[in-house]
Amino acid sequence: MRIRGAVLETIGASRPYAASRPLSVTELELDDPGAGELLVRIEAAGLCHSDLSVVDGNRVRPIPMLLGHEAAGVVEKVGGASDLAPGQRVVMTFLPRCGECSACATDGLAPCIPGSAANGAGTLLTGAVRLGGGVLHHLGVSGFATHAVVDRRSVVPVDADVPPVVASLLGCAVLTGGGAVLNAGEPKPGQTMAIVGMGGVGMAAMLTALAHDGVRVIAVDRLPDKLALARELGAHETFTPEQADFTAQVVIEAVGHAGALETAIGLTAPGGRTITVGLPPPDARISLSPLSLVAEGRTLIGSYLGSAVPARDIPRFVEMWRAGRLPVEKLVSSTIALDEINTGMDELADGRAVRQIIEF
Repeated sequence: MRIRGAVLETIGASRPYAASRPLSVTELELDDPGAGELLVRIEAAGLCHSDLSVVDGNRVRPIPMLLGHEAAGVVEKVGGASDLAPGQRVVMTFLPRCGECSACATDGLAPCIPGSAANGAGTLLTGAVRLGGGVLHHLGVSGFATHAVVDRRSVVPVDADVPPVVASLLGCAVLTGGGAVLNAGEPKPGQTMAIVGMGGVGMAAMLTALAHDGVRVIAVDRLPDKLALARELGAHETFTPEQADFTAQVVIEAVGHAGALETAIGLTAPGGRTITVGLPPPDARISLSPLSLVAEGRTLIGSYLGSAVPARDIPRFVEMWRAGRLPVEKLVSSTIALDEINTGMDELADGRAVRQIIEF
């Protein structure tokens, strides 16, 4: 079938992207789903820094590639026997889990080995490519399009009462930021939890922390507008990195910048945990005293995809949202058209947006 999607054809294009247009919105061919795959009509897709990092070259991916990894939609066709049927709403997840490798046995601690390999190659989990013209898949999703073919293991079904915009955010921002809070942070009454970086992932982490009674939540960011929004959403205190003069039992870094991680480590109390979910450039380095980890009993934790098991954790977030404890929709800065995607990447790069959503 013919679909319309945003294909990355140039990596490292000059800014502004609205002028250089590294993403081309074009028509291309999409094959029918194979066995164990689904054809999904995309309803909503979010713009995330993980998309931007491919555009600017910080995360090397093969091109041409149809971008987009945070999305939700409705199943239209099933390849072979499946537990899902047409009409089912699904959340896309950007790291499929095969369920069989040694990493999948770590309960979310380590990324699936075949899933990571497929993501790096630009294929679905089985190694298949269902896009025509040599165009590759982005993280098994390619959600910046009217339709996508995905592996069944790249989606989690949700009930129809979960709106498409909320469902899309559950697959990356909430799963990554909120997952880091639940799975690595393990918040407890009386604790202070700080989040460094108030983008979509950081805001989702903050909302998840605020959903826990008795946890004091502090937001840290360089941008006054982001701190104002954090206060509006319930942060107990907000600081710029220069103003921050406190320690917390749990500090989550959600920027993907070496300096932000150093800030997070510096704010972590003795005996506390620093959790990093951001994805910096591969050559980034930090300065760290190993003695401080030992002498002060501190822990530095890497948390990919929020150390989450999507099939387990997305239903948890749905229940928190239904109960009114996780107002995911408040993360949305604006809705845009697919044709505005290059301008959207500029907004993201300049730090002006938390989450822009493409609604189809």
